[in-house]
Amino acid sequence: MSRRRLSRRQFVTATALSSAALISAPYLRTAGAAGKLSIGLWDHWVPGANKTSTDLINEWAAKEKVEVSVDYITSQGSKLLLTQTAEAEAKSGHDILASGGPWQPQAFADLLEPMNDIMGPIVEQNGAVNGTVKYLGQADGKWLAVPAVIGSQIKGPCSRIDLMKKYADIDVQAMYPAGSPPKADNWTLDTFLKAAEACHKGGYPFGIGLGETTDSVDTAGAIFQSFGAELVNAKGDLTIKSDAVRQALEYYKKLISFLPPDVAAWDDASNNKWLISGKGAMILNPPSAWAVAKRDAPQIAAQCWTHGMPAGPKGRFAPYLPFFWSVWNFSKNKQAAKSLLTHLSQPTSIERLVEASGGYDLPAYEKLTNLKVWGEQEPPKGTLYHYPDPYHQEKLSIAASPAPPKIAQQIYTQATLTKMCLKYAHGEKMENTLAWAENQCEGFMRT
Repeated sequence: MSRRRLSRRQFVTATALSSAALISAPYLRTAGAAGKLSIGLWDHWVPGANKTSTDLINEWAAKEKVEVSVDYITSQGSKLLLTQTAEAEAKSGHDILASGGPWQPQAFADLLEPMNDIMGPIVEQNGAVNGTVKYLGQADGKWLAVPAVIGSQIKGPCSRIDLMKKYADIDVQAMYPAGSPPKADNWTLDTFLKAAEACHKGGYPFGIGLGETTDSVDTAGAIFQSFGAELVNAKGDLTIKSDAVRQALEYYKKLISFLPPDVAAWDDASNNKWLISGKGAMILNPPSAWAVAKRDAPQIAAQCWTHGMPAGPKGRFAPYLPFFWSVWNFSKNKQAAKSLLTHLSQPTSIERLVEASGGYDLPAYEKLTNLKVWGEQEPPKGTLYHYPDPYHQEKLSIAASPAPPKIAQQIYTQATLTKMCLKYAHGEKMENTLAWAENQCEGFMRT
């Protein structure tokens, strides 16, 4: 989707977004402050997480003598995206705004303040960022936004320890031991498929969605990439009719036969509910489902273990969804905005944010994947130790990459991958499925 079309399509709705749609709260007001700064952040689902963000911002504001206001904006109903679209049209709004999704830096690239001047020192201090953050956060060597800790997530396997042992003869704690490197050489897509079949026969299927929302699309993207299957390559060439894409579809056809019958209709809440209900042996998700189980079904939470993805012929790929913080190029206080983002990207700030989220939020930086919070979460102790991929054994990926972002965004938002899988699994011929996808992608290239 081109930037022009995205803005035009959503502006009618976005302009109707009133201030009532924002969860606003007044923050530090310093008499005689050196400038003002307006911030729009993702409204965190973890109780208390917003307070930590507030505290960090207020500490910076008091030191720098900046008058700050913060809005916490829910991502439900695409309100973050609508806010960003409305502000882009009006050339007015927050100085700093969290992304409403991973593609927003690219979609609004022409209106964003370059961040190279602060990203250089941040990366030097915190370590390199992963390739997906670069793919989404850079254009022509220019940093469009700063990787946000808040909201960024890996959607890897969360397995039931007991059910995987009983039905699949797999000890996930031994395979991914807390405090130690993985022992997962045999954890492959073939092993994953056999485990899915065994748990299905035992009455506890894996809960993997095939719907059109992000959890389903992210999973499909990682599995396709594990086969080296690309619909469009990095040069923008159609690569749908390849052996790798055919292999990925054949694999998904087998996998779907072992999943719950209604997975085509699942949304992002469905897999969470599946795990918490006790019906499933595994889902692919950040620790939100485990956290809710900890509160509502502690006996299930005590049997959950988050770990790495199975490896395919082309490697081990983890579904990854990064968030970003961006600054408009029409901001009235760019210097203060960059100063605050630098403050929020300090290791001590990042650790506080991760701890406040109970280990849900993920830093993008290489040196910050082994914070103590992940090893301390329980029950059971160490359940989230391998969530951030501390030994860097996976490639963190986003579905539809490495296609040029404006094409990949449409493949992603239109759920082309999951639609292909369902078509083929439900009896469509392989070549017809590939032709349909090729036609879809050709249309994306024209817009």
